[in-house]
Amino acid sequence: MAERTESGPVRLRRSPLAHLDEEMRGAAVTGARGVTLTEWPYITMVNVRVDPDTDAARRIEKTLGVPLPRECGETATGGAHTVSWLGPDEWLVLSRAEVGAVVPESVEALGEDPGSVVDVSANRTTLELRGPAARQVLEKGCPLDLHPRAFGPGRAVSTTVGPIAVLLWQVDDEPTYRLFPRASFADYLARWLIDAMSEYRAPEVA
Repeated sequence: MAERTESGPVRLRRSPLAHLDEEMRGAAVTGARGVTLTEWPYITMVNVRVDPDTDAARRIEKTLGVPLPRECGETATGGAHTVSWLGPDEWLVLSRAEVGAVVPESVEALGEDPGSVVDVSANRTTLELRGPAARQVLEKGCPLDLHPRAFGPGRAVSTTVGPIAVLLWQVDDEPTYRLFPRASFADYLARWLIDAMSEYRAPEVA
């Protein structure tokens, strides 16, 4: 995801995990049991509520250039946007575009029909866990079946990792996962993941 150039007051922002940047980099493990943890701050996130079987939903889909997924776990990606299913009439739009572009256009598409379009970018942050051991790290505290037969690229569901509620999205086969915790719980989750990663520094016991 390309880094955006910022100016003015937004340059004064501090991400929820800026204070742990050094610890996350230091926790990286290389090799066959490699795993890394990175924060992706300031991703645009927009919550959309609308009846999927209405003209309003179709207008929003046309505006985003992405269909609204209809089933639990589904995501849809197009251009700068990825849309994740949260419920029968609720989605989270994750975008590389500025929120000032995504929200007004989606609000206009909704029009006077029932529903809502809300900027929730400050509500969560994004953690990326990737590498050969990433799934094993998550399996220490996630109740989902993360085996490829049950969960693979493009899947995103609400779950828990340790005691923290997250939206968990598997991005690719490496595997790479993105976790979206509430900002106020991000510190705990990052420290939990750093601790869970530590054992992979040692050789695997035969």
